[in-house]
Amino acid sequence: MAESLADQFHTSFDPTAILIFGGGGHGKTLIELVQSLGLYRVVGVIDDVLAAGEHIVGVPVLGGPDMLSDLYKRGVRLAVNGVGGIGNPDVRIKIFEQLAETGFVFPAVVHPTAYVEPSAVLEPGVQVLAQAYVGSDAHIGFGSVINAGVIISHDCRIGNVVNLSPGAMLAGNVTIEDYAQIGMGATINLHLTVGKLARIGNGATVKADVPGESRVYAGTIWPPRI
Repeated sequence: MAESLADQFHTSFDPTAILIFGGGGHGKTLIELVQSLGLYRVVGVIDDVLAAGEHIVGVPVLGGPDMLSDLYKRGVRLAVNGVGGIGNPDVRIKIFEQLAETGFVFPAVVHPTAYVEPSAVLEPGVQVLAQAYVGSDAHIGFGSVINAGVIISHDCRIGNVVNLSPGAMLAGNVTIEDYAQIGMGATINLHLTVGKLARIGNGATVKADVPGESRVYAGTIWPPRI
């Protein structure tokens, strides 16, 4: 019998199947975000600490990173990095590298209650959580987390694997360079740059550029008053 057209193009790839790497607090948030979209089937959680068979908000833990190759062979190609990496972006970067080496790709995910302007660009792996806003012509780099209630105004440039904590507010034309972390409720004034690997504490107010690898402490104003 001649091979059917369906057989010729048969593939084990399941475009709806997605895994979550990390079963902690951020992972829980991402599981429920992904489920709320109605686009994907969460096949399970990968975690190098939790025991296989446990359940995280109803989703089973499948095992550790050694399961990735098997899941890929079974047709799972999509992954969400559920490790926030607060205080240490290297942890989050390492997970992206593990997943990419196996062949997984990272869809951008946006909570249904968030709003992203049509002219904004979200690179792969971006996560936009509940009630966040991404403004016109903003560009969000690979793997960055836009947490709940964050406001990113027009023309902002967010680098790779940046973490904007809940309630952070960026005025227009702000640049946040790679791996920087912005704390809860922090505000960044118009036309400023926060450098690579800088850390802005909760509730801080930034009124001038912040050099790379600098730290602005919680509740303070940058630059420091003399």
